Formats: sequence, C-alpha cells, structure tokens
Amino acid sequence: MTRFSERTLTEARSTAAPVAPAGATLALTSAATAVALMTYTAPMVTLPDIAAALHTPLSAQAWLLNGTPLGLAALLLVAGSLADDYGRRRVFVAGTLALGITTALGAFASTTWLFTLVRIAQGAASAALLASSLGLIVHAFPTPAGRLRATGVWGAFVSGGIAVGPIVTGAMPNWRVSYGVLGAATLVVAALSVRGLSESRAPRGGRPDLAGAVTFGLALVALVAALTLGREGWLRAPVGLLLLASAALLGLFVLVERRSRTPMIDLGLLRHARFLASSSGGLFTGLTVIGLFSFLPALLQQTLGLSAMDTAWLFLLWSGLSFAVALQARRLAGRVPPRWQLALGFSLHAAGVLSMLGALDAGSWVRLLPGLVVAGVGSGLLNAALPLLAVESVPAQRAAMGSGAQQTFRYIGSCAGVALTIALATSSGGGLARGADVAMVVSAGLSVVAAASVVLLRERA
Repeated sequence: MTRFSERTLTEARSTAAPVAPAGATLALTSAATAVALMTYTAPMVTLPDIAAALHTPLSAQAWLLNGTPLGLAALLLVAGSLADDYGRRRVFVAGTLALGITTALGAFASTTWLFTLVRIAQGAASAALLASSLGLIVHAFPTPAGRLRATGVWGAFVSGGIAVGPIVTGAMPNWRVSYGVLGAATLVVAALSVRGLSESRAPRGGRPDLAGAVTFGLALVALVAALTLGREGWLRAPVGLLLLASAALLGLFVLVERRSRTPMIDLGLLRHARFLASSSGGLFTGLTVIGLFSFLPALLQQTLGLSAMDTAWLFLLWSGLSFAVALQARRLAGRVPPRWQLALGFSLHAAGVLSMLGALDAGSWVRLLPGLVVAGVGSGLLNAALPLLAVESVPAQRAAMGSGAQQTFRYIGSCAGVALTIALATSSGGGLARGADVAMVVSAGLSVVAAASVVLLRERA
C-alpha cells in the first residue's frame, strides 16, 4: 500500500480498544465468513427439494437463489462504511447474530415468498459480517506481509464455505434441518466474537450518509429485481420500470455522494485502476462463476438423475480445489500481481467450463471431472486475489468500505448470472442439457472478457 502513508494506518488503529490476538481475529472472521458462504450455497444442491416443498414453479426458482445476493448487494457498501465509522466489531457481531437468527427461521418457511424474504434477510446480515471482517483483518495485521497472509486465508475460507455448504446440506435428513444446524453454528461464532475481537474504527466526523445509503440500497433492489424478473421477458412493463427506477436512483446517489462530507464511497476512487479492477473482478466473478455454479447442481440432478448428496460430492472437486488453491496463492505474491491472478483465474474458468460441453447431453458425470478441476483452480485464484486487491485499492482506514464495494459488485453479478443461467438453460429448444451447454458457452465468453478487462485497465487522470 505504498500510495497511502503509514500515518494513516496508525491513526486508524489508535481509536481501538486493547487489541485481541491477531490469530483469534483471523480465526473468528474466517469461520464466520465460511458459515455465511455455507448458508449462501445451502440451496444449491437442495433446490429441487425446496421448490417441491414450497410449490415453487420453475419461473420463480431464481428467487430462491437470488434472495441472499439481493440482500448482500443492497447493503454491503452501506455496511462497510458503517463499520469503518462506527465500529467494525460492532457491525460484525450484529451481522453474525442476525445471520444465525434468520437462518434458523428459514427452516420454518412455508411459502416461496417467505423463504425468499428469509434469504434476503440472510443476505443483509451477511453483508454486515463480510464487509466488516476484512476491516478487522487489516486492523489486526498492519504489515503488508501480514495482510497478504491473512487475506489469503480469508479468501480460502470463502472457497471453504462454498465447498462445505452443499456437503452439510446434502448430509442432513432434509433442507429444513440443515437450516437449523447452520443457524446454530452461526450463533456460536457470534457468541465467541463478542469477547474474541477488539473494536476498531476510523471515524471521519460528520453525520451518517443516510441519503446515500437509502438511494444506493433502493437502486440495487430495483436492479436485482429487474434482473430476476427479466428471465420471464425483458420487454415487460415491470422490468422496464424497475430498470428506469434503478438508473434514476443511481444518478441521485452520485449527486448525493458528491455533496456529502462523509460519503459512503469516494467517487474519486473510480479513477484508480486497482479499484476498478477490484470492482470489475467482483462483478464478473459473480456473473460468470457464481451465476453458473449456483444453478449447475440443480441441472445435474434433473438431467443426470444424481441425488443431492452425489451432486455435493461431485462439486466438492471444484470447490475443494478452490479452497486449496486460494490458501496457497499467497506464495504468488511478489511474482504475480493480483490483477494478473484475476486474469489467469478467469481464463482457467473459461477453459474448464468449455471442456464440460456435451457432458450432460451424453449423460456422463465423468466427463465433467477435468473441467471441474481446471475451473476449481481458477476459482481459487479469484478468491485469493479479490480480497487482497479490495483492501489494497483503498486507504487502510477505509478497508471495510473497499471490501463492501468489491463484494457489492460480486453479488450484483451473481444475481444477473443466476438469472441469465436459468434463462439460457430453460429456454433452449433442445432441453435442459443443451440449454446448459449454451449457458456454459456464455459464461466462458464473459470470463474471457473479464480477463482482458482487468489487465487493460489504466489509471485515469
């Protein structure tokens, strides 16, 4: 972080209470992050069972997956700014506690819309947890070498949560029990965090940017709703109205931020290549990787006849490799810049996905294995590079905001990616298997665009 002075970091740390051991901070934030991703991925292998239990038609199944990313996208940036200004531990503990409660409540949902509301609430709680966790890590690990190691471990636990979530869910007697178990685990982490973390903040003075929070949150809610409804027809009036509302609210948000003394996001960061690479990397990760792999397990169950547990074990090859690679990717530091790691990760995802073409149509899960390996390595590189780039692209005292911004784009992308994958897979005249191939080709193409974009970005005057 050469462009920001060490004095800035010292000032950010001086407002804290006695510092908890760095190892405990890393352990608790990583554990909470893993559980948050487990709840996020819980419906991936149980989507058919959830849809059957809630009598959800195919046209509405995107909401079962998109509820959590909707809450995440709407509140991540808000949560990051609040954490920096009013206390990262406070926001982290509140988010973890809320995630435990809302996850447990998910076990009792009886309709599609109740379940979707629970998922949105889970996303909002996860936003507070995820945005503040990197701020806590930067505070606990003030040196570049320490941050490199810690963000690598944190990124690996993102992959770890994705890996373990489907296994835990698939191993339970039914999806309702899994929600109760995940809720209880999250509450345990929340209880440990109360005494295991030290408070830190970087107050800027002034009043909270409530106008910015409201306009930005509503803009993202409108955008995600439009993307989810769009699969049923992009020319319908509700979709067009939601897109117009989103554009108008985003324009209003920009005006508010330019006039605010304490804006949620410094718009001047948009001139910096690292911040743009972090944001675009998050967006394309959601659009290409999360979007495809969120719905692909359900496609496997419907086309190959695999059980939820069989699908979970198969996808463990992808997500487990992602965890292992993310954990070791810190060894690339100093040799491969984070932006080039992103480009390599996107390229490997594209190659892996293209190698899986035709597997579902041939009825062979074995043909998926090489592609899952290659794509898993690519996903690990992405999950390792993104958190490091997020905290390096902003001043140290705004680390939670930087994390929130990158992850906001990530989950906006995932909402669009899930809606796009479902639309492509279910609209093909050749059936689900052929539709899955179309979705894979589009995901691979967008990954190539992403690889080129993060490398070609340049600083703006």
